[in-house]
Amino acid sequence: MTPYPRDMTGYGATPPHANWPNGARIAVQIVLNYEEGGENNILHGDPASEAFLSEITGAQAWPDQRHWNMETLYEYGSRAGFWRVHRLLQDLPITVYGVATALARAPQQVAAMKAAGWEIASHGLKWIEHKDMAEDEERAQIAQAIRLHTEVTGDAPRGWYTGRCSTNTVRLAAETGQFDYVADSYADDLPYWMRFGDRDQLIVPYTMDCNDMRFAIQAGFTNGDQFESYLKDSFDVLYAEGEAGAPKMLSIGLHCRLIGRPGRAAALARVLKHMQAHDGVWFATRQHIAQHWAREHPAPASAPSPSAMSTEAFVAEYGGIFEHSPWIAEGACALERGPTHDCAAGVHQLLCRIFRTASADQRLAVLRAHPDLAGKLAAAGKLTAESTAEQAGAGLDLLTDDERDTFQALNARYVEKHCFPFIIAVRDHTKTSIMEAFQRRIDNDGETEFAEACRQVERIAELRLSEKFGT
Repeated sequence: MTPYPRDMTGYGATPPHANWPNGARIAVQIVLNYEEGGENNILHGDPASEAFLSEITGAQAWPDQRHWNMETLYEYGSRAGFWRVHRLLQDLPITVYGVATALARAPQQVAAMKAAGWEIASHGLKWIEHKDMAEDEERAQIAQAIRLHTEVTGDAPRGWYTGRCSTNTVRLAAETGQFDYVADSYADDLPYWMRFGDRDQLIVPYTMDCNDMRFAIQAGFTNGDQFESYLKDSFDVLYAEGEAGAPKMLSIGLHCRLIGRPGRAAALARVLKHMQAHDGVWFATRQHIAQHWAREHPAPASAPSPSAMSTEAFVAEYGGIFEHSPWIAEGACALERGPTHDCAAGVHQLLCRIFRTASADQRLAVLRAHPDLAGKLAAAGKLTAESTAEQAGAGLDLLTDDERDTFQALNARYVEKHCFPFIIAVRDHTKTSIMEAFQRRIDNDGETEFAEACRQVERIAELRLSEKFGT
């Protein structure tokens, strides 16, 4: 089975505490995309004109032609929009996503970015689509973008965002070893690590919802009030989460030719005023956030993950989770596995799928592989390590003679009736509650008790996996 590469779990219900500087409740990260002069244009050697993110609803690319209206809409961003946004944001630490060829055509704007102390991250060589680009060509363009960016700004970029990316982009950017972070992701409210070969790459997710690009799409904002309201609501929810002890990051995406229009810039100004009226707000560049995260939450130690294990390794690690039934772990290896299974719940789901779809005889064999509670195997010290610890945790290794006699009598009655030993997840119980369950369940009909015993087997597996994963 080909591994499933997507991680559908992430941090789950318990994300790490961001520990933003000075106890900030929220990190606000503003990005200004500088793309004007790097967009599709036959002047740039492209096959057609630009059609993306402009005031022209439903614009189409014009093959082998210049599109005068599209060109001048982009030029508004560099000529007027940039400076309006610069006046609003020049005193804040923001990140510029700079398309290298666009930066090369914007010496005054680059000088203003640097004078303001803004981070200038790479937004690729050209503002074009990469989804169908050959891997070698994209790799070469990344290298060329880094070289041109360094020539134009004086510094090599430490962050990368393609935007119109391919499924290879993040891996190719990571392989350079150049970047403190890659931003081609929208998967979380916090940074996270990805591993490519022997390299760990920090991902600082970006945004498409808190983004002025929605002024340029049909299902987007039609006026500044909508943009303002959405950003304020996003800020308020994340700020409240931070006050509750779970601080996050709010990313805001801007474009010179879009937010730089007067009616939209007014909304941005009101949003900034709203956020600046709150205490505990950390305005930061993406590089600041990446460096902070790498210090506070370095890449986890490399270890074989369940989704990447060979069948032999997986069975060796998890073959004992279901008592004396390694065939369950072996069967799980034939199922689709991916990063989302690299946790206790993920492995448990895989194992349970095999157990639940096994025949009644196979499941009965699993039940019969379990030892009697406080039975002869326990007395002889012949239980598995897991069963020994579990029974001891419930005090079943410290029974009085009378208690032991009672358990053994119940065991005998139970097995005679149901043809398998009494099974219960002892870690959920005390000695007293185990005895009560024993006496309650012994008179169940066969079908009911078989189903209950199977549920208890699954629960035992869940507890064993939680212990193994430290959760």
